[in-house]
Amino acid sequence: MNTNTMQGVTKRSADTNDVGLVEHPLPSARPGHVVLEVAAAGICGTDLHIYRNEYASNPPVILGHEVCGRVSELGAGVDAALSGRRVVCETFFSTCGQCRYCREGRPNMCGSRKSIGSHVNGAMARFVEIPARNLHVVSDHLSDAEASLAEPVACVANSLFGEVSYVEPGDRVLVTGPGTIGLLAAQVARIAGGNVTVRGTQDDAVRLAMAKTLGFEISTVGDDLGEACFDKCIECSGSGHAFADALNFLVKGGHLMNMGLSGRNSNLSLDPICMKELSITSGFASTPRSWRRAMGWLQSGSMMLAPLITDVLPLSAWNQGFDRSFAADGIKFVLDPRL
Repeated sequence: MNTNTMQGVTKRSADTNDVGLVEHPLPSARPGHVVLEVAAAGICGTDLHIYRNEYASNPPVILGHEVCGRVSELGAGVDAALSGRRVVCETFFSTCGQCRYCREGRPNMCGSRKSIGSHVNGAMARFVEIPARNLHVVSDHLSDAEASLAEPVACVANSLFGEVSYVEPGDRVLVTGPGTIGLLAAQVARIAGGNVTVRGTQDDAVRLAMAKTLGFEISTVGDDLGEACFDKCIECSGSGHAFADALNFLVKGGHLMNMGLSGRNSNLSLDPICMKELSITSGFASTPRSWRRAMGWLQSGSMMLAPLITDVLPLSAWNQGFDRSFAADGIKFVLDPRL
């Protein structure tokens, strides 16, 4: 075995479904960067979209942006106290640092943004290079797999919190799409004081059962929820049908928070937005501000993360994790390159 290379789950070309294990050179830490030894890399919906060419990437590139690992190498200028620390990380590898969005603390909107797992090599490998400024030290009470959920929690925080919380105490909240993001969003909405119902399809039976275990009301597509009865809706599925449900079940003057990416066009009628005077907000990826909020929740133990981890798999079983994620056969699948 070549000790100067590692295997990574790689989007090999621009062809649809062209993903597999590929040998890559070991990364080294440039000035201001570190190399992490990866302990957990979550399989995200974005990885599934990249697999199917429904989300932009720069192949050949190692996938994976939900990561927990230990700092194994320091680049020049990096604080020596980080050596050996267990961390999670923000996903932006580089931004221009000068545009209006970077200056406003919104690097997720930078037109020059490059992110791990899509533009540069990500975490579905033994090692990954990360800018040191992106690191957040993890509390001991979180397992590696739980900690890898920090990134999707930060994305939820970006979507549900602007200058103020979009969910207020007493709000009736509908979450459409009971995958990882949906179940995290449901928990965040509950933390904010909302009364939450999680809705999915018949194919989401396992995920809806988990939502019920977590203490949420559940609904299956086809269930009659009566007249418009939700103040807020968080759409996490990327399905046009779910978006239509959200518009239907929101009260007049209600608020839709859109998180789901579909990767395809839709013929959905948008007339209810005007007729019911609905407001719609969204959030793409995360920001430093949303990471601070997310890490506060994780460090406090206020979120239930362990039940969402369906399985931790070795890198060699990456295709099993992807297949089961596509099939909604579980919640979150995590790869551990050390296995």
